[in-house]
Amino acid sequence: MTQTTGVPLKAQQGMTLIEVLVSLVILGVGLLGAAAIQLNALKYTDSSRISSQASFVAYDMLDRIRANPLADYSAPSGVGAMSGIAQQDLDDFRRNILDFGGPTATGSIAMNGPHVTINLKWDDARASHPGTAPLRSFVLTSRVAEAP
Repeated sequence: MTQTTGVPLKAQQGMTLIEVLVSLVILGVGLLGAAAIQLNALKYTDSSRISSQASFVAYDMLDRIRANPLADYSAPSGVGAMSGIAQQDLDDFRRNILDFGGPTATGSIAMNGPHVTINLKWDDARASHPGTAPLRSFVLTSRVAEAP
């Protein structure tokens, strides 16, 4: 079989080594991209889980405050005439904060009449973008029943 120029055509009998190497490079780049996407998904899933736990801790404390409206939860531990229940609630609050956010996590409760503000802060350096502050916070403000 010849072309119109009279030069015989060669039949291709397989792939060359260069074609195989190019396809392996393309496959490798694709797999690295998929791995990077998976790592980011894991990182942001963990950050979301911690934010959800912060919400649970804050709402748990708010429910405890509503159940014991006569106690002043904004007083530091051991100050004033704090009941045993309120002291236990604050101890549980501190323990829950350490459990979800680690040793750098903090929490505060501010009571202003019937209004309560619960503020939680924790270090989320794993999920923060480079150049941004890794400190995350969750603030819950609610009105609780007024003391009789």
